Amino acid sequence: MKSMTGYGYAEAAAKSFRMSLEIKSYNNRFLDIYVNLPPALGPLEPKIRGYLEERILRGKVEVYLKIKNIEEDISVCVDASVVGGYLGALKKLAELAGTGEEVRLSHLLQMEGILKTDQTRGLEDYWRELAPLLEGVFACFEASRAREGEATGRDVLGLLERIRENAEQTSAYVPEMENRFSQTIRGRMEELLGDKIDEARIAAEVAMLLVKYSIHEELIRLASHCEAFLATAREKGGIGKKLDFICQEMNREINTIGSKNVMAEVSRRVVAMKDCLENIREQIRNVE
Repeated sequence: MKSMTGYGYAEAAAKSFRMSLEIKSYNNRFLDIYVNLPPALGPLEPKIRGYLEERILRGKVEVYLKIKNIEEDISVCVDASVVGGYLGALKKLAELAGTGEEVRLSHLLQMEGILKTDQTRGLEDYWRELAPLLEGVFACFEASRAREGEATGRDVLGLLERIRENAEQTSAYVPEMENRFSQTIRGRMEELLGDKIDEARIAAEVAMLLVKYSIHEELIRLASHCEAFLATAREKGGIGKKLDFICQEMNREINTIGSKNVMAEVSRRVVAMKDCLENIREQIRNVE
């Protein structure tokens, strides 16, 4: 069992820059990845996203990468063709204006595109440092999800055991429920007929009530769902949706038991089972 909530963080230092990477996640019905990178490293997003999509099934995942340059990686050059174009245009402008003013360097520096900047450090330089950092941070992230998932599993299985115990205790009341039906019918017959009780009629009436109010089948199906839940919880990979579906089936059986119940003792068991099941469903909302 693995939680959808996790966290991982680490830093790495290269010769001319430092980087820090943070991954955190929350529960979500589907996989939703948000990657925040410095603008210059935007082209690396598909690599990071692809790495995570291969390893995470669902959840809201946020990735934050920060870069601090120790040495600047920018080179500056002059675009000669742009300078020539601006120079010719400014001379023509002075001639047409009749000012006779000479074109100065200060005039040219106000023009766009004369000086160009380029990064001398390429994306591959960053990726060589980022790739192992991503693996390390993801390992921490996965370990945190596993720890939380293990704690959730212990809690959930404890709640499941309480449901099974209450279901077994409810089963013990089934014979008494049937006996109460018989006594109720017999009492009504005695009120109406006195000594002339028809045992066959009583048996038929009891049988009809048992068909309507028997909880034997529901208890059998509930026990089966509990076994399925336990087996699924031991599986690897994404089991959250499976567990949620099984919980829906368990809830249906418990509700039916409650609606058919005629004993206060059973009502208390039903309330206990519903409370445990609601806690389980709340927990597994965070299971991948």
